[in-house]
Amino acid sequence: MWTLAKVALITDTHWGVRNDSNIFLDNTEKFLKDIFFPRLDEGDIQTVIHLGDIVDRRKYINYATLKRLKNDFLQPLSDRALDVHIIAGNHDVYFKNTNEVNALRELIDNDDTYKNFNIYDRTAESINVDGLDILLIPWICNDNREQIENEINQTKSQIAMGHLEIEGFQMFKNSIASHGDDRNLFARFDLVMSGHFHHRSSDNHIHYLGSHSEFTWSDYGDARGFHIFDTDTRTLEFIENPYKIFHKFVYDDSKGEQPFIDKNKANENIKDSYVKVVVSNKENNYWFDKYIDSIDVFGPFQIQIVEDHMHLDMEDADDIIDEAESTLDIFRKYIKGYDLKGMDNDRLYMKIEEIYQEAISIE
Repeated sequence: MWTLAKVALITDTHWGVRNDSNIFLDNTEKFLKDIFFPRLDEGDIQTVIHLGDIVDRRKYINYATLKRLKNDFLQPLSDRALDVHIIAGNHDVYFKNTNEVNALRELIDNDDTYKNFNIYDRTAESINVDGLDILLIPWICNDNREQIENEINQTKSQIAMGHLEIEGFQMFKNSIASHGDDRNLFARFDLVMSGHFHHRSSDNHIHYLGSHSEFTWSDYGDARGFHIFDTDTRTLEFIENPYKIFHKFVYDDSKGEQPFIDKNKANENIKDSYVKVVVSNKENNYWFDKYIDSIDVFGPFQIQIVEDHMHLDMEDADDIIDEAESTLDIFRKYIKGYDLKGMDNDRLYMKIEEIYQEAISIE
């Protein structure tokens, strides 16, 4: 017999990402219908917590995207009469210095359809799930910082969940956040789970859960999905999203044989996806054209061909990506190399990083 000691945790869904691309909306819909909701329907979960950034753009939402958000996520949650808690993330709020105006209040709280939904957008609040007290922490900004820090210091909750920006964690693979809150702010908790950074990572008692899906090429090969938190054992179970948006193939005809797509990768669903072909060696143009045609029949949205002349000493395409510095790393080194009077290098880098994150979200 099931116990009701399990909570579904999902975060950083970013409805409307990549300029409201249907590719990403369809991928999310498939994940929810095939993976997320079937797991909830097994019967041992009655509580769902979304850890922030339910939408992608802070300023507005596309009506078609809003319809998908309601039909694919909000309404199915409501129909199941689940106990739903949604924390405000930085992409959910209109202003940067206050969470007063946000998508959660305007799109969800004002709609009587979602009576079983609870919104946490201004200060930290404790909830009790199956006898366990959990402190829910929304995006921390200038307006609510003092109040939230007081609540953190005074709470009796041993578990915290939020949309937190903690220095020293990976924002995405191989890119470490050089700014944010000191992890000591959360030292009193036995366990901290957070949204915000899309890469899954853990360090002692702090766990970044990561987004449910890939959004950019930086996410390639990075496992995505959602988690089940057991309130009895206080353990996390990761359930991976098998539907990938970014696929990579390596072309090499140096052995004098016509290359073919790996059978396992050929079975992947690459329709309406992004495909990158890394050309390690190309001596026969006819074979290469046939190779590209064999990928194109699957109907990918985009095929990008990368000539590998600069990395001939690398063993494979993964080495190329691993050895390359990220764009943000290049920015960071460039900025640190300047020593201009009156310039705050850290503040400049934070601004560059903010612009970069917005730029890669645009289709």
